[in-house]
Order: sequence, then C-alpha cells, then structure tokens
Amino acid sequence: QVQLVESGGGLVQAGGSLSLSCEASGRTFETDNMAWFRQAPGKEREIVAVIKSSGDGTYYADSVKDRFTISRDNVKNAMYLQMNSLKPDDTAVYYCAAGPGVSVIRTTIFAYNYWGQGTQVTVSS
Repeated sequence: QVQLVESGGGLVQAGGSLSLSCEASGRTFETDNMAWFRQAPGKEREIVAVIKSSGDGTYYADSVKDRFTISRDNVKNAMYLQMNSLKPDDTAVYYCAAGPGVSVIRTTIFAYNYWGQGTQVTVSS
C-alpha cells in the first residue's frame, strides 16, 4: 500500500514556528515532485510550496515566501515544511502530495496523484 502521512501540526501563537513532516511508504518518491497544499474552512485547497524530485528547484506561494521552507530527504523518503513567523491566516489543514517528476513545477491539485490525510495547523492571534 502506498501512503503519505503528515505530522507536526498543532496550536501555536502568531509569530511562532511549527515543523511539518510527510513520511512516505509503499514506494519510493525519489523521482516524484512533491508539494504542500493547505485548505481553510470554506476555502479552496491552495498551493503552499513545491519541491522538485532532485531538490534543486522550489516554488513558494507569495503568501508564505520568506517565512516557510520546503525540503526533502530522498534517502528517508520524506518531505518537510518549516514554518516561521506564523500568522492567523496560515490556519488550515495542511496536506502533502506527490506527482510525476516533470521539469515544470506545477501548482494545481490535479498535477498530484498521491495525497496524505492532512494535519491541522491553528495559529492564534
């Protein structure tokens, strides 16, 4: 069975930090691009960050640029998101995703065919 499992979510005060992890099993994702998405209540699921299979290319949504850092460890078959200077509007369920390792970074949910169940991040003011 192929699984992606997120962890590290929780409640934090504005200005604080959290680190999310995505642990993969069932197959290697070393040739896949991977991404973090988030979805707030009543809102569309939106891109947060993308990292290419080799780790040498990244994309960040403007809303998180310079605050969040995406990384991966292909030996451990894992992906991470370091979130600093958190704001209340970062509150959402955060999902990890994986898709074909194409050279063009894609930001739509339809480009990714493996998904985790999500982890809740709540930022209080």
